[in-house]
Amino acid sequence: MKNSMLSILCAATLMACTKNENTETMSTTDSTMTMPATDSGMMATDSTMMGDMTGSAALSDQDKMFADKAATGGMMEVMLGVLAETNSTHDKVKSLGKMMVDDHTKANDELKRWATAAGYNLPTALNADQQKKYNDMQAMKGADFDKAYADFMVTDHKEVIALFKKQAAEGSDSNLKSFASKTVPTLEQHLTASEEAKNAVK
Repeated sequence: MKNSMLSILCAATLMACTKNENTETMSTTDSTMTMPATDSGMMATDSTMMGDMTGSAALSDQDKMFADKAATGGMMEVMLGVLAETNSTHDKVKSLGKMMVDDHTKANDELKRWATAAGYNLPTALNADQQKKYNDMQAMKGADFDKAYADFMVTDHKEVIALFKKQAAEGSDSNLKSFASKTVPTLEQHLTASEEAKNAVK
């Protein structure tokens, strides 16, 4: 009887030990299987954070100021150019408006591509002063529009050229500096055309 009880106790102890070993093995296996996934997740997060830090966070105040002004200014040039094609009665002003729409649409698209690559959010609407100017011009027609539009194009392009030259000389982002530098000749052509239109509608 004692021998029988002893055999049962030994068998129970052996089963318990075997169960513990299996549990430890499974736990070790689970741990081994989940560790790479956790490491991978951390690496992905780190990679994303690094991308953000090397994007818009690396831009200087000069870069951001230029990008914002170039974006809103470019939008306004296109919007006013469309107005010139419809509200003007002078062929030279209409032609100037079309030039503004074509050239500034291309420049705006290039600036947007830069912003996407740099992780920078450009303004998507005119500022308050620009919106007021647009509203005022929108209400004009014929000769009144022609004079106001041509005069504004001259004044505006002088300021825009100075803005782009400053970025080309003092900007930190190489791609944005290159964009500013290669756009200056086009802006100078716009200024010449604007001065010709202004003289034509005096």
